[in-house]
Amino acid sequence: MGKVRPTPIKRISRELLEKYPDLFTKDFQKNKEILKTLLRTQSKKLRNQIAGYITHLVKIRERMQEKKVEAVEEIPE
Repeated sequence: MGKVRPTPIKRISRELLEKYPDLFTKDFQKNKEILKTLLRTQSKKLRNQIAGYITHLVKIRERMQEKKVEAVEEIPE
């Protein structure tokens, strides 16, 4: 069984990705540093959980874009 993330972490992560789509990458450490400047949270654990979920979402988004490119390349003309 996988770990379940609380709803506030998912909501905050999605909102940040909508506001700053090009700011985040697949690198967890870089995302953590970016969040230090964007969020005013005292909790290191909360910041790390948000950074982890953002990293997860960015990886999923990139995989979906790769599949779209492959599908377009396979279409015969």
